[in-house]
Amino acid sequence: MTLTKRVIPCIDVDLDAEGNPAVYTGVNFENLEYTGDPVEMAKVYNEAGADEFVFLDITASADERKTMLDTVSRVADEVFIPLTVGGGIRTREDIKETLRAGADKVSINTAALDRPELITEGAAAFGTQCMVISVDARRRYDEGGEYYTEIEGESCWFECTIKGGREGTGVDCVSWAREAQSRGAGELFVNSIDADGTKDGYDIPLTRAVCANVGTPVIASSGCGGPEDMEEAFVEAGADAALAASIFHFGEYTIEEIKTYLAEREIPMRL
Repeated sequence: MTLTKRVIPCIDVDLDAEGNPAVYTGVNFENLEYTGDPVEMAKVYNEAGADEFVFLDITASADERKTMLDTVSRVADEVFIPLTVGGGIRTREDIKETLRAGADKVSINTAALDRPELITEGAAAFGTQCMVISVDARRRYDEGGEYYTEIEGESCWFECTIKGGREGTGVDCVSWAREAQSRGAGELFVNSIDADGTKDGYDIPLTRAVCANVGTPVIASSGCGGPEDMEEAFVEAGADAALAASIFHFGEYTIEEIKTYLAEREIPMRL
């Protein structure tokens, strides 16, 4: 039986000047623009036919604060599809509280890199299906990596970054994806710092490199400009799901239009 591919809208949530949760959209994790209310947007995407929904608290880790669980709970009340929540999740107790607030899965980046045992602990306590390991990767053209691919004639590797792409780690993304899988990650959420918000397409070499080296489902993220980009992520890179934000937030495409386009090209979709 062929598994259907998934189309996943994502909201990046931060606190506005008054301290209220708000959705922001930017380019390369910078120049963020107010986009809407997280609860209202969640309701819209649930009704629009999204396969899943992702809520990312984009400054919780950098600001060393807790995830905004009251907002997560209100979002969970509006969505009846799998909900993944990320940002500021550092401990087993944080995972428990986030799931209790209504999340079906948690997405962890910085804390897992700091202490990989968190993946093992979370998978043992709550199940591998709850554990999504997020990788914010950027291209590097030096000799610091382990897994290399050729891009336009140059040898490139992908470095894991933390705190919303603000800090490099020196860790090879593919190597880390393999370790995360071995520790119990149920999915890998692969973000490209270079492609984020550009609408120039997903970083196919990055996504392909991860997909080729793990058996865990991979979600392609960052750079989607339209249905052709999702088709490329599925067909050329082997992704299991494709995430997008701005093309949906600003009404450039509906989820129905994306899914219809993909289904017409014989990519299995849930319509």
